[in-house]
Amino acid sequence: MAHFPSKDDILGWIRDNPGAVGKREIARAFNVKGADRIALKQLLREMQAEGAIRRDRKSFREKGALPPVSVLVLEAPDADGDLFARPQEWDGDEAPPRILFVPKKGDPGLGQGDRILARLTPVEHAGHAFEARLIRRIGSGPRRILGLFRKTDQGGRIVPVERKSDRDWLVPHGEHAGARDGELVEGEIVGNPRLGLPRAKVVARLGDPAAPRSVSLIAIHEHGLPVEFSEEAMAEALGAKPVTLGSREDLRHLPLLTIDPSDARDHDDAVAALPDDDPENEGGHVVWVAIADVAHYVRPGSALDREARRRGNSTYFPDRVVPMLPEELSGDLCSLHEGVDRPCIALRMVLTADGTKRSHRFTRGLMRSPASLSYEQAQAAHEGNPDEATAPLNDTAIAPLFAAYGALKAARERRQPLALDLPERRIVLSEEGEVTSVAFRDRFDAHKLIEEFMVLSNVCAAETLERRSRPLLYRAHEEPTVEKLDALREIAESCGLTLARGQVLKTATFNRLLDQAAGTDFAEMINLSVLRSQTQAYYTREAIGHFGLSLARYAHFTSPIRRYADLVVHRALISAHGWGNDGLTAEETDALEETAKHISMTERRSMEAERDTTDRYLAAFLADRVGNEFEGKVSGVTRFGLFVRLTETGADGLIPISSLGREYFHYDADAQTLTGERSRREIGLGMRATVRLAEAVPVTGGLLFELLEIEGKPAPRGAPVKGRGPTPRRKAVKARAKGSKLAKKAKRRF
Repeated sequence: MAHFPSKDDILGWIRDNPGAVGKREIARAFNVKGADRIALKQLLREMQAEGAIRRDRKSFREKGALPPVSVLVLEAPDADGDLFARPQEWDGDEAPPRILFVPKKGDPGLGQGDRILARLTPVEHAGHAFEARLIRRIGSGPRRILGLFRKTDQGGRIVPVERKSDRDWLVPHGEHAGARDGELVEGEIVGNPRLGLPRAKVVARLGDPAAPRSVSLIAIHEHGLPVEFSEEAMAEALGAKPVTLGSREDLRHLPLLTIDPSDARDHDDAVAALPDDDPENEGGHVVWVAIADVAHYVRPGSALDREARRRGNSTYFPDRVVPMLPEELSGDLCSLHEGVDRPCIALRMVLTADGTKRSHRFTRGLMRSPASLSYEQAQAAHEGNPDEATAPLNDTAIAPLFAAYGALKAARERRQPLALDLPERRIVLSEEGEVTSVAFRDRFDAHKLIEEFMVLSNVCAAETLERRSRPLLYRAHEEPTVEKLDALREIAESCGLTLARGQVLKTATFNRLLDQAAGTDFAEMINLSVLRSQTQAYYTREAIGHFGLSLARYAHFTSPIRRYADLVVHRALISAHGWGNDGLTAEETDALEETAKHISMTERRSMEAERDTTDRYLAAFLADRVGNEFEGKVSGVTRFGLFVRLTETGADGLIPISSLGREYFHYDADAQTLTGERSRREIGLGMRATVRLAEAVPVTGGLLFELLEIEGKPAPRGAPVKGRGPTPRRKAVKARAKGSKLAKKAKRRF
């Protein structure tokens, strides 16, 4: 042989031949024969040990290089909707190359987390290093977990922050990405060992979990909320300019007030009311509702539009907001600030004295709000205590609004929408992000005024688009299922209340139950139970109606700054009226059902993230009060214990069944009760309870209580006898009773 290859020779040849490269192919390339094969084998081992090359089964490749056929994990779509991927295995010192997945006709639908076997083609000057084409889908990609990193002799563990998780994840040496003990991390599950703990590797370090502002950060990462805007979207937002009158209707003479929470981050709706001077409508009202014209700035197909659709809606936390639109729009040009010209899509409604709508029309206008008020300011002015801002507006703007609300309230009482009374919690933070107090928000007529104006506006939007045969997204809310009604009826009867049977189901049916419970110890529990019996609202192209509001048609029109559904309705109105070229496109129309499903999902995602964050803040607030006693009520009954909601804060915590006493407790899912086998003591929903806080875990939001008293009587003590359960005779009796109950239900149902 003329020349035995050096390490550089071998590395260069592997680089030039990225296909399947084994020892045999290398030997053939350099004409290595006989005893020299042993020396070649030793040289390849040295190169592996030095990290210069990597061996996959029977082939070699350069460290940090990708073979032409690789296993990839798809990332979330970017702002343009493109799917990029990363190699499942990467040993390079630099970041892995950027890989664009190029789908072809007939490929299955793929999304974030999917693992694929793909053929890679190097590309240049394209913003990415490779293009990938699908060979076959392998399965879902590695699942992400969020938790606390704990160092161990074996490397470390990730303790998940999810309360439902019942196991830790082992992090091998070298897979912790430099995470420190106790740090909040994001992990990726790897492998599937038959024995021992499942394994994960740290892919992101998120900082100190005890930091006050980590609470919402946990929810953001846990639920995968998009946070950063693309450079293209930010460029569009920064380039946006104020709007001039042009062909818009000039509405700057109207006293359009914004009335929002005192801590509102944006103002997307304004309202005004005037007495109707039409002699045929004596005592009537003219109501104006002006909504920020977001569609002017967020055009179909733009980078801003792609980002807004990806988010679906804004997500609100006590310490921050994850907005649907950049701050330059949501907090400035699209926000109806006091004293500045702002573009709007406005609605003029004419109401009779009893709140019946006589007519309405939409217009694209320019407005200037004379004042941005809080609910408290508007309410105080209405009650005769105006401040410096509201005094000049009281007679001309505020009083007419409340007069029009009085008419709408009469119409609402005739319509009988679901009248739940569930106060909203308000978490107050210090400048450092610490929880200073937890209280319930006051609810004024000013809140209800805005709600009624918005509801009627949403109805008008649906009616107009239907009348003009234009496609739109409806807000749908279906009536409760028979199973949920039966469960609610059981709860009501256990409280001595009744829920009527055999009638056409209407919201008035539930309102009669709520009226029965009003002023009793069961009021909060019945309100919660009625809420839980309802189906979840969603978006659809079908005019299904809104059961909870008792409306045949309903669309979301009033909040385009924070809901994508409203932006779609605005575009539909623009197209229907011919107001410009920024209306609903044919492509958007074809994708409406897909959009409806997507934004229904993002809405649920945000609700879960907001709820989890509230739970964590409550746990943080109570962490220093472990051992204290609290008053509350039983809010949930399960096979494994009781949930108690504290009167002071509304926080829910668990009382494990193991702490209820040294006897077996029978669980009745229908009646929502636990009954002691020997003592016959029954614990059910709504019962007054005194508890001691045993544990508060801010990182998970979990609270554990110890029951001290139930309905003023001392709670049972001690742990249950292990293995204790109902006797065979009791099992048979219980089975017969359950069968009889089911038979009666079936008879009633048919």
